[in-house]
Amino acid sequence: MSQADRHAGRVLFPKMVFDLQLMGAWEGDHLDPAVEARYRAAIGTAVADVPAIKRIERFAFYDRAKVAYACVMTGERAKYGNIILKKGGAPV
Repeated sequence: MSQADRHAGRVLFPKMVFDLQLMGAWEGDHLDPAVEARYRAAIGTAVADVPAIKRIERFAFYDRAKVAYACVMTGERAKYGNIILKKGGAPV
């Protein structure tokens, strides 16, 4: 991200810690790398350093979603396009 972008206010949370998790592919299926790339690009408009996206097993993903603070339905139709965003505090 360029210095101009940072000063223009395009980076909203420069030191915010995020944990990103996508549902992993079912055994014998495959992932579309474009889905992760689109999420990384979108998140990159709000944070300075986009963390690695972790893939978790399908039912582990469902268990995490059940205890989420909030769920947002976006209309995303990509296979394995569900994402969990966990926001933490800014590191000291």
